Formats: sequence, C-alpha cells, structure tokens
Amino acid sequence: MELGMRPAGRIAGKGNGMPKKNTSGRGQRDLRVKVKTARGRKLSSTRWLERQLNDPYVARAKREGYRGRAAFKIQELDDRYRFLVPGARVVDLGCAPGGWCQVAVPRINALGEKPGKAVGRIIGLDLKEVEPIPGAELHVLDFMEEGADDKVKDWLGGKADVVMSDMAASASGHKQTDHLRIVALCEAAAELAFDVLEEGGTFVAKVLAGGAEGGLQTLLKQRFDKVANVKPAASRSDSSEKFVVATGFRG
Repeated sequence: MELGMRPAGRIAGKGNGMPKKNTSGRGQRDLRVKVKTARGRKLSSTRWLERQLNDPYVARAKREGYRGRAAFKIQELDDRYRFLVPGARVVDLGCAPGGWCQVAVPRINALGEKPGKAVGRIIGLDLKEVEPIPGAELHVLDFMEEGADDKVKDWLGGKADVVMSDMAASASGHKQTDHLRIVALCEAAAELAFDVLEEGGTFVAKVLAGGAEGGLQTLLKQRFDKVANVKPAASRSDSSEKFVVATGFRG
C-alpha cells in the first residue's frame, strides 16, 4: 500500500511528446517554485519548503484527498505484492497522519462497499491522536509497551493478516545515528508482527539503507518465506529510504 516525473524546467511539446526546441536564443523558463529564506527561518527549512512545493506527489496527494505523499508508496507496494485484499485484517503502526490507512480502507473493503467481497478491518496505532478516517479504527498506543500485542489482537478480534509500518524516528541530523534508530524501530515492529500475525501474513516496513539492516534481514528470512527490498517510485531519489516486504509468515 504509484509513477513518472517530468524534469523541472522542461516544457513538453505537442504532437510527438518531445520537448519543443528552444529557438528564442534564451534559456527555457524555470518552472520550479523558488523560496527565499525568511529572517529567522533556517536554510534547511527553506529547502524543505521548496522541495514540498515542487514535489509532484505532494500536489497529487492534495488533489486526491490523501493526507501525505506516503500514500502512493503503500499503493505501489500493494499493487506489486497484493496484501491489502478484501477481508484482510491490518495493523498500521505509527499511522499518523493516516495516508496508509486511507489507502487500505477501500482495498480491504473495510466499509463493505464491495458487494460479495469479505469485509476487512484496519487498526491504526500512534503515539498521538489521529484525525478520524472512515473505516479505520485509530488508537493512541505505544506499540512497544507491555501487552500492546494483546490489545491489538483484542481490537482485531483475532490475529492480523498484515502488519505495516511507515515509522521513522525523529531525525538527529547524523546519518548513521538515524539509520540505527530506524532499524531498531523496524526490528521492534517486526517483533510485534511475530506475535500478532496469522500464518501466511505479511510484514511491510520502512528502513534506511546504511549497513545495519543486515540483522533485520536475517531475522525476517527466518520467519517468512520471502523477503524483498523495494524503493517505490514515490520515494525521493535522494533519500536512502526503502521498504522491506516480508510475505508468507511461518508462524
């Protein structure tokens, strides 16, 4: 639970789909939105704002009513691996702001809008309250606290078919530290998945490439039939972000 991108500053021509040749003798107009650094605002914040304003996935998320560009990542992963099926019971860890839940609800038929199809359930967990999403059950819960797995199974009325996580620890600014933090978070999510997943279930989680994820890969390969590492098209090319998709939980 996505896509091509046209290079900024290039205007597509008509007819054959090729860019029009510039015959004016001047450079083509730069179509990117540029943001000046305001007094009191850090340069990094200005760069982030400029990147957001020029990100086609951010614009698309607004048009389609998703709460963030991350929705397109889980769309692409599910299009490829087909784990969000009607009737599936899903746990979304660190679900804020809710984009992954938004994608999952219609795919698992949580609202029962697909006649003749099984009705699924999705439980979203986060440390903070999330604005309601029709078809999703949202709970404020630290999934690492004692007894969290039992609460999840009680809310679902049984075990889950999918545990997914787009969580990332707060950035420290130090690349290796951030890598270690997100791998540790992913390992904790995997441990919960081992407790709540039904046999044959799927685990999907975000990690950052950096070398320390080898232990996580080994752990998952011991418990799942297949483990794949995927970088969706919606992930920024300059990001070390990737997603692990583990299918066929052995129980």
